[in-house]
Amino acid sequence: MSLRINDEAPNFTAETTEGTIDFHDWIGNGWAILFSHPKDFTPVCTTELGYMAGLKPEFEKRNCKILGLSVDPVASHEEWSRDIEETQGHAVNYPLVGDPELNVAKAYDMLPAGAGDTSEGRTPADNATVRSVFVIGPDKKIKASLTYPMSTGRNFDEVLRLLDSCQLTAKHQVATPVNWQQGDDVIIVPAVSDEQAKEKFPEGWKSPKPYIRIVPQPN
Repeated sequence: MSLRINDEAPNFTAETTEGTIDFHDWIGNGWAILFSHPKDFTPVCTTELGYMAGLKPEFEKRNCKILGLSVDPVASHEEWSRDIEETQGHAVNYPLVGDPELNVAKAYDMLPAGAGDTSEGRTPADNATVRSVFVIGPDKKIKASLTYPMSTGRNFDEVLRLLDSCQLTAKHQVATPVNWQQGDDVIIVPAVSDEQAKEKFPEGWKSPKPYIRIVPQPN
């Protein structure tokens, strides 16, 4: 069964570069980004892991933890981390999950059930679909997901923007329009009636059409 938005993020217990974690307990009462990689020592993923290390303070400001995953053992991750720091200028400062039995990759529908039960002997091409990003809320539900090909480095500035949008929706019941950036106007979600909107936004809204209600971004 494919994972969809608002499904509960599958829980798991796994070894990481920072010790054993229970995923839901590790998330706690905040948000989380889980981003996956098809293999250690792959070039595009090396750049991604380094960039995310540099962005970690921005995620922390948003009460969001970041967790990497690769279908290789933790010992391999630790060796790869040295390469990442050397080539990208940032040491990996968040846990990397070891998934040598492919359990997490399967739980998140990134590999089929018949993919076997070991990472040994598998190539990046075998694991090409393990290139996803999941945004997970404090309720442990999936708020957004993205999947990229191995040849395209993920835009983690966009993931940060996506997180900002999801958090605004959760807190203020607003949606963000095309190409929205922090500080831009937002849209009252259709689930909020006009009467409810008057209470939440007493200064009113711009409405070029009855179904479009534009307000300044709430703080």
